[in-house]
Amino acid sequence: MPVRRTDWIYPLAMLPATPAPTGSLTALRKKAKSCHACPLWQHATQTVFGEGPAAADMMLIGEQPGDQEDQQGEPFTGPAGNLLDRALEEAGLRREELYLTNAVKHFKFEPRGKRRLHQRANAREQAICRQWLAAELREVHPTRILALGAMASKAVFGTRFRLTAQHGEWVALPGGVRGMATWHPSAVLRTPDASGRQQRYRELVADLKRFTDGRKDD
Repeated sequence: MPVRRTDWIYPLAMLPATPAPTGSLTALRKKAKSCHACPLWQHATQTVFGEGPAAADMMLIGEQPGDQEDQQGEPFTGPAGNLLDRALEEAGLRREELYLTNAVKHFKFEPRGKRRLHQRANAREQAICRQWLAAELREVHPTRILALGAMASKAVFGTRFRLTAQHGEWVALPGGVRGMATWHPSAVLRTPDASGRQQRYRELVADLKRFTDGRKDD
């Protein structure tokens, strides 16, 4: 079980706009349900907090909830979650051993008839919501972080990080943590042509295998 340290340095290049809330993961999840710090809560169905073992060695950070996640209240559900589960299995990982969360905890969307079209959270909304991600990192204290997608990658590694060129590469982070980035499953699904989707999926699986193999370096 990792030692909980109050002086631990969060491995985030983009720090939260406000201090991270205190408390255990259970307490944080309860607090986050009533978070009104930015406007996103007004239209979302619910807060989508992270899930997984409190002492997980590995944390996967996505971008923000989608329509299915908003309805179910769990990260990485729906088509993107199914694709991630398939990729995790190919890489020799199980969801149950990981802590999965998002950089933003509420679904942002534009109504289009009966559909709700995903919208990217703006910089201010992301900065405000990082308080919850910072708190999750403090409580879980993973030794390895995998950022999925550009938003999560920039939160962890900074605005100069380029996912296209740097995915699958290990990066040393503060607090003795190592990080890596890869494609978000939804980005794989949005790739317009079949060959492009297959290529990105292969890269996702390859990056996940590299992330898994990193455990052997301990």
